Amino acid sequence: MSGETGTRRPALRPAAVGRVLATGVTGLVLLLLTLVVVQLPWMGDLGVHAATVQRLRHAPLAPGNPLVDANTPSPYYSPWTLVLGGVARATGLDVFVVLRLAAAAGLALLVTGVWRYVRTLSAHPAAPVLSLLSLLFLWGTEPLLWSGFTGLHSLALTAAYPSTFTLGLAFHFWTWLSGALRRPAGWGVWLGLGVLWAVILLCHQFSGVVATAGAAATVAAARPGRAVWPRLGGALLLGVSVLGAWPYYDFFALADAGEGLETVHRVLYAQPVARFGLVLLGVAALVGRWRRDHRDPLVVFCALGVLAVAAGRVTGHYSWARALPAAVIPAQLAAALAVVAAGSRRVRSVWAALLAGVLLAGAWAQAGALGYVVPADALPGPVAEKYRRPWPGYGWITRWVRYGDVVMAEGRVARQVPAYGPYTVAPGYPDFFLADEERRTAATEAYFAAGTPPAERRRTEREYEVRWVLDHRGALDDPALRPVARGPRGEVLYAVP
Repeated sequence: MSGETGTRRPALRPAAVGRVLATGVTGLVLLLLTLVVVQLPWMGDLGVHAATVQRLRHAPLAPGNPLVDANTPSPYYSPWTLVLGGVARATGLDVFVVLRLAAAAGLALLVTGVWRYVRTLSAHPAAPVLSLLSLLFLWGTEPLLWSGFTGLHSLALTAAYPSTFTLGLAFHFWTWLSGALRRPAGWGVWLGLGVLWAVILLCHQFSGVVATAGAAATVAAARPGRAVWPRLGGALLLGVSVLGAWPYYDFFALADAGEGLETVHRVLYAQPVARFGLVLLGVAALVGRWRRDHRDPLVVFCALGVLAVAAGRVTGHYSWARALPAAVIPAQLAAALAVVAAGSRRVRSVWAALLAGVLLAGAWAQAGALGYVVPADALPGPVAEKYRRPWPGYGWITRWVRYGDVVMAEGRVARQVPAYGPYTVAPGYPDFFLADEERRTAATEAYFAAGTPPAERRRTEREYEVRWVLDHRGALDDPALRPVARGPRGEVLYAVP
């Protein structure tokens, strides 16, 4: 009852309660990601992105190879990293501070992009929130930690990567494209879309493929009239021209990236049920959408992604598995939209119950991300098992090693050292623009091999102008090397005579 009037306050409807709950959960998840950005876990490819910003800060017009002391182009030099290098150069901020800013910008772009794009598919107020939750948790029972994939645990490690920024830009791109197709748009709008498409491809090539598949699906679903096709053709032509004119690397040379890139990506085809099993709910939702409209944008989007990934598996082009988000994202969105779609309340309730169940299962699978904001020893045992401890980093070597020095290092160490300004002899990542990559790798392996004659080590040091050796095993037997520091895990930094 309400005061003297005796009127009864209306009870909240179950749908409204669910919407409030979903919004609250989404807010908590976004808060978690914000706290992760503050921590910036050191793992995976963070080193090469930090090194890229380092080179662009010091030499924005001719940065050279980001990892080794060689004058080669690199696909890591993109419009986005050029902006980040400019920020670092203008402000003097530490590279890792700049990467935190990049992570915040990327996540903001991703969240707002999803919100806007979903609005083109559904006007229901709960649709964007449910879609965000699906993108974060509707994956599998084993998290896939890879850039360009939107699982919570993956985003926690890759928020600062160009892939997050690029995927967020892709959602905005699809939104603007949808608007241009639905309402008459002039040449300026279409040419702007062409430039944006090229920027997306330059910033992160794999996410650019996903963006292209989503754009093709959007065009196919819109059934554009004759007036649109010349503008669309002009946009494509301008986009290709921008790709060809980019001065930092030859975009079209990436089509022949070599065997190393395929080997690295083969693992993406492993454990499909464990990694993507929960997405089957979205596949079921896509079937319903296909029955209503064979050219539904999410259906076409998913089909293009499946074709690309399957073709990669059949032909041995395993890097094509990076198109997996093009198959997964539309299924995730379809599962979320099924809860708010037109139809009977009973059907929507069933979809809501199913989605809640798989989201809970997915959230449990991604629970290891909590370790990046909560002390690992405070995590419950089952959650701690899902947590991947970050790398410690090698900032301690900067007391002796200066920017541009060459450090002999191998394995994971070589993936981290360039983040602080030095170079390594062999790159820690495949680099098909580096003609002598195999020779550098062989020289590094021989240098650290037991029984290598000291004279051979001296020749390698002279050839690559090595000033320091960082032995992560702490067991390198060479009396000519002078130990100058020992790291927190027993690593030894040697000065080269």
